[in-house]
Amino acid sequence: MNEFFIAFLATLNILSFIYFGLDKRKARKNQHRVSEKSLLIMTFFGGTIGSILGMLIFNHKTNKRSFILKMFAVIVIQILILYLIDNYY
Repeated sequence: MNEFFIAFLATLNILSFIYFGLDKRKARKNQHRVSEKSLLIMTFFGGTIGSILGMLIFNHKTNKRSFILKMFAVIVIQILILYLIDNYY
């Protein structure tokens, strides 16, 4: 892998982790929240590890079944895309 791609993924995972923590903090203070759509988009484009760690460490959205199903769907789609790329390119 080239260094740019690795740096991109590392940055996106760090940001995903931070955004989950930020959203948890805002939820506790009843402030304007980070949208689920934004969290899922960051996850989809490569922030999966940061998002999962953010969910587990901050205990954020772990009881929200609909969000967990959406996260699972994003991860399945990522795996499918990687499979297709590996086998057809």
